[in-house]
Amino acid sequence: MKQFFLAGCLLASLAGYAQEEQPYVKEKDPLVLQKLDEWQDWKFGLMMHWGTYSQWGIVESWSLCPEDEGWTQRKPDGIPYYEYVQQYEALANTFNPVKFDPAKWATAAKKAGMRYMVFTTKHHDGFNMFDTKQSEYRITAPNVPFSKDPRADVTKEVFNAFRKEGIHIGAYFSKPDWNTDSYWWPYFPPKDRNVNYEISKYPERWKQFQQFTYKQIEELMTGYGKVEILWLDGGWVRPLNMHSKESLSWNKTPAQDQDINMPAITAMARQHQPGLIVVDRSVHGPYENYRTPEQQIPDKPLDYPWETCMTMAGSWSYVPDDRYKPVNTIIHNLVDIVAKGGNYLLNIGPGPDGTWHDEAYRKLDSIGQWMAANGDAIYGTRSIAPYKDGKVCFTQKKDGTIYAICLLDEGEQLPAVIRFAGIMPASGAKMELLGVKGKVSWKKAGNGVEVKVPESARKKNLRHAIAIKIK
Repeated sequence: MKQFFLAGCLLASLAGYAQEEQPYVKEKDPLVLQKLDEWQDWKFGLMMHWGTYSQWGIVESWSLCPEDEGWTQRKPDGIPYYEYVQQYEALANTFNPVKFDPAKWATAAKKAGMRYMVFTTKHHDGFNMFDTKQSEYRITAPNVPFSKDPRADVTKEVFNAFRKEGIHIGAYFSKPDWNTDSYWWPYFPPKDRNVNYEISKYPERWKQFQQFTYKQIEELMTGYGKVEILWLDGGWVRPLNMHSKESLSWNKTPAQDQDINMPAITAMARQHQPGLIVVDRSVHGPYENYRTPEQQIPDKPLDYPWETCMTMAGSWSYVPDDRYKPVNTIIHNLVDIVAKGGNYLLNIGPGPDGTWHDEAYRKLDSIGQWMAANGDAIYGTRSIAPYKDGKVCFTQKKDGTIYAICLLDEGEQLPAVIRFAGIMPASGAKMELLGVKGKVSWKKAGNGVEVKVPESARKKNLRHAIAIKIK
């Protein structure tokens, strides 16, 4: 009864605290501020979720979490929980992605116009896709068939391949680890995604987890070349006083002080990687250098750095017959996000043999064709009011050059006249259509602008969107 009363008081006080949306905390390190500004110029990136779970074609990690039974797919289904965990962990014994070819991925990403990438070095299930010395549950362990391959440290291979193409490197790392006994202690059953023992009762075990996390991140920061983004997932692992209304909703048990000592981790990481962007996602505070709305685009521009992370298909991880978004949708998402001042991180899930769906390559190829003509309206831009008028989105370069990007519906022909309001060019301003030769005439029309599209451009069967450069 006493424990229940204390827990109730604690949750009540936390709920009151969480009613207030914590403001964005601006970084003070000048090297990080410079890197953030560069990152905001990159605009378009690739994310990859990959692990042993791809062999079953199920959602990454979450089928291990008792709270999520009902929406996650267990395969095989209908067996006792601990038997399922054993079969899930045994997937490491058959993981052998012999067709793994990161150079092919990197080439396709560069052609698509992607400027940075974020790779899952470890997801919540705790299977390490890098050669960690802190755990035997890793792709380089002797029981994993692929460990005999010279490319077994796939994180190193991926980072090197993308870096070779001039693509900036980000490391996804899950703060919670459902495989290590200093987070999910086998002495107790897990109840939800959180640590499954009382930290206040077993502080030494939590200290072990802090050290485990610190050492793993140190390995990534010292043994894998230049890393520019540390993308930390699992926002329920946070200090007790930093909970939000959202993070409290992730607890079936009373919230605990899951403080992994982010000040020490960040200081160490930046000592090895000066200017490193740290994204302690959803934990609004000094270690969330940019925010990461997931699978959604904000309704309006935000006044801090942000990135929409979104799947190219339906799932973050590999699903055999997954449905991929139309190219038109992806490009419109990109334009919408960039016009609102954000970045677009688009996810592809590699399969168990180390390949992407052919459809992923086709989508990237089509995106690349559009970006080759219209990329100037995307890269190095910032939001400008009113950001959008009807089907026309606006972006602005630092030198003042403005772009009006007209979105085209699937199968829609480029109109003879493009109209927009909210941006009024100076008299005598020159306009051009990106990727199209020929003079573009325009005139003021009431409170707006009418741009006459050259007939030569309309004959080109341009698709998805067209950008007008306003000098």
